[in-house]
Amino acid sequence: MNGVHDLGGMHGFGPVEREADEPVFHAEWERRAFALTLAMGAWGRWSLDMARHSRERMPPHEYLAAGYYERWLWGLETLLVEHGFLSREELDRRAERPRTARPIEPGALRAADVPRLLGNRRAARLDDPVAPRFRAGDRVVARNLHPAGHTRLPRYVRGRQGVVDRDHGVFIFPDTHAAGLGRKPQHVYSVRFAARELWGPEASPRDRVYVDLWDDYLDPA
Repeated sequence: MNGVHDLGGMHGFGPVEREADEPVFHAEWERRAFALTLAMGAWGRWSLDMARHSRERMPPHEYLAAGYYERWLWGLETLLVEHGFLSREELDRRAERPRTARPIEPGALRAADVPRLLGNRRAARLDDPVAPRFRAGDRVVARNLHPAGHTRLPRYVRGRQGVVDRDHGVFIFPDTHAAGLGRKPQHVYSVRFAARELWGPEASPRDRVYVDLWDDYLDPA
């Protein structure tokens, strides 16, 4: 979707400031927000792409003013309400002490299962026998799409030509997966774009940008 979260190549937001020796978490609540997101995701009620899209739906003025884990927390609250774990009224009363403790239901993440959850590196990779549309060296153009839902196609490459550098294999297609429309397995390619193709003649002629793109994002050039 064309949301404020997709800022690649946009002017006016200042430089990206890198914090030296940045810690993983700047406060204890950030650690808890991350843990809660993983724990609730383990129920399997939503996918990783749905979780990303929940953060992308944050109102633009709030998104720009929020920190990284504030966006995570907003997205988690959205998913909890949409999937019936909590009501909006319960969230509004979250500062109050709960009156009764809820029983642990089947599917809840337990401490012994955390290493297995964190060790799963193949969640999006599939073994489906899908034929690739492109091969290394093929010239392609990124489609000029403007989906209303989640997408991994950055605005700054849409309509631009590049060259397939390598084929990563078959993965879940995020656009359909985020909308609950199935996995739609397809190949993902590392596509090389010349900086001048993306940013114009003032860009360095030596620079290249590599973007991982799905079959459905590309056409032959």
